[in-house]
Amino acid sequence: MEVWFSNSRLAKRCSDEKALVKTWGKRQGDLIALRLTQLAAAPTLADMRGPGLGRCHELTEDRAGQLSVDLVHPQRLIIEPVEPVPRMEDGGLDWAAVTGVVVVEIADTH
Repeated sequence: MEVWFSNSRLAKRCSDEKALVKTWGKRQGDLIALRLTQLAAAPTLADMRGPGLGRCHELTEDRAGQLSVDLVHPQRLIIEPVEPVPRMEDGGLDWAAVTGVVVVEIADTH
């Protein structure tokens, strides 16, 4: 899957091991790097639903349209499918048709 970032600052922080550790600490930085590698290796978003892949799930309410991937609690990797967002007939997200995501932020969504 293609992985983009919402801004250059986030891209820089997430694509350099030193920057990851400096910004989020060793444990969190290593997990962010792992999740980004898993996203890049997955053919589609549907492949991120298996065990050990960070419990990727859709968010609701003010974050509708975004998805969350677990990091070190309470932080989450927040992603959005690349436009146009593929939908199923019932209007739900077609996870198997999503082949690109944008990393929006790393945040506590609780």
